[in-house]
Amino acid sequence: MVALDESVLDLIFCETQKVNNYFIRFTMLITAGSNNGFQRVVDVGSGLSASRQAGRLLHSLWWRPRRLELALRAQGLRGTRYRFLTGDLGEHGRLNREAWARPLPLRCHDIAPRIKPFLHGTVVREQHGKRRQPCITWFGPTPEVNITDPELAKVVLSNKFGHLERVRFKEVSKLLSQGLSYHEGEKWVKHRRIINPAFQLEKLKLMLPAFSACCEELISRWIGSIGSDGSYEVYCWPEMKSLTGDVISRTAFGSSYLEGRRVFELQAEQFERAMKCMQKISIPGYMSLPIENNRKMHQINKEIESILRGLIGKRMQAMKEGESTKDDLLGILLESNTKHMEENGQSSQGLTIKDIVEECKLFYFAGAETTSVLLTWTMLLLSMHPEWQDHAREEIMGLFRKNKPDYEGLSRLKIVTMIFYEVLRLYPPFIEIGWKTYKEMEIGGVTYPAGVSIKIPVLFIHHDPDSWGSDVHEFKPERFSEGISKASKDPGAFLPFGWGPRICIGQNFALLESKMALCLILQRLEFELAPSYTHAPHTMVTLHPMHGAQMKVRAI
Repeated sequence: MVALDESVLDLIFCETQKVNNYFIRFTMLITAGSNNGFQRVVDVGSGLSASRQAGRLLHSLWWRPRRLELALRAQGLRGTRYRFLTGDLGEHGRLNREAWARPLPLRCHDIAPRIKPFLHGTVVREQHGKRRQPCITWFGPTPEVNITDPELAKVVLSNKFGHLERVRFKEVSKLLSQGLSYHEGEKWVKHRRIINPAFQLEKLKLMLPAFSACCEELISRWIGSIGSDGSYEVYCWPEMKSLTGDVISRTAFGSSYLEGRRVFELQAEQFERAMKCMQKISIPGYMSLPIENNRKMHQINKEIESILRGLIGKRMQAMKEGESTKDDLLGILLESNTKHMEENGQSSQGLTIKDIVEECKLFYFAGAETTSVLLTWTMLLLSMHPEWQDHAREEIMGLFRKNKPDYEGLSRLKIVTMIFYEVLRLYPPFIEIGWKTYKEMEIGGVTYPAGVSIKIPVLFIHHDPDSWGSDVHEFKPERFSEGISKASKDPGAFLPFGWGPRICIGQNFALLESKMALCLILQRLEFELAPSYTHAPHTMVTLHPMHGAQMKVRAI
């Protein structure tokens, strides 16, 4: 196979644009309806070797989007109008570049205009005088209906009628993970049932030693690096990713930690490479093109799956020889899978080796990436608001002094829990949740045809003054002093882990790990922002600091 470089891809994109312009002219001629125009269409059509394919393309890029737009607008929905092929992507990209070029002031948490400038402007404009009405935007030829009403969001997230499916990119998912979050229907139910025991609290308690061991290694390294001025500058974002990668490697594979660590390193590289091609994956066949990034991603995936298959095979052989299952995620998953097959009397009813490999890949992405985001923003916000760093340390020292935290103590942390909830509200790891209708369905009095993308912009709901009050953009953990249900006017306005039957299965794992890490750090260190820190929240799948999270730590 001949490798394609970026210049060849640019040529492909140019030729694609020529075809797009051709179909624009083709469409204009059809809609003109004159005899002269019709004759010209015939002339143009005679030059096409694949008129049937052209018709399908015209349908998907023009007639179908227009039909969907008319159906939505007829029911009172407002928003942007469809632009041929690109939708709102051009304006979206332009506004992103402008917003991302300007950092925010320190302690400014009104981040939606920077993170999603196009959607923010559309929502403000189209919902003027009609608060929380769904509004339409366009991702290429696909209409996206953005639902900012918490009650309607709960209806979508709780849907059990099978009319919605997750928005996903199959070719990229194959190389990252096709685990639990990828599946629908009965397959999702089976996977969730088998995986669920691994995240029950009794099992999570057994993982606390791994949590603390990884954190103590990190803190010892930081303390050992403190210079003559009594401080050490930490690059918090990569440090937190490394920490959570260590934790998931130990908790997932136990004694096979080193092999697990190699999987994490490969998954991290795979994720970075996937991000490079996210804007191009809508091009049919793009992931199959023999370019360097695609070839490397396939090689990485092959190595990851080889390591995981080896680990799983050894563990299954040990179980056959009578060894007791271990209390790591892989051991619990294999034990639960065996029990499920025995109860159903058929091996075909359980997870296959391929299924288990995909779930292990998901452990890394979901378990490491999201928790590292939470810990990074928590340390940044406690640096911006040092009074809350002091409050948290006082609570931790009052419960544990300098001793290692235990589960009972961690579960009694009120101030620390309030801080985490407020960080998750202001800086949710995933800023939106996406679904797509594959059957006609009704939501909030609006009938949505098949083929409409339904977006829940979590960031916007978390920053809605109607739910959270006029101080919505302020860091005020005390709003959670009476729990989540009383923190806002709308009980469903807090969605960092989703809602309903598909709520994040690992939320207790993430919060327990985060509490352990913050407790151990605050017991031994204090921290502040480094002069080099720039406040520039940015999203590329997860919400993270665009230019890093530099801070100075000091021993106490």
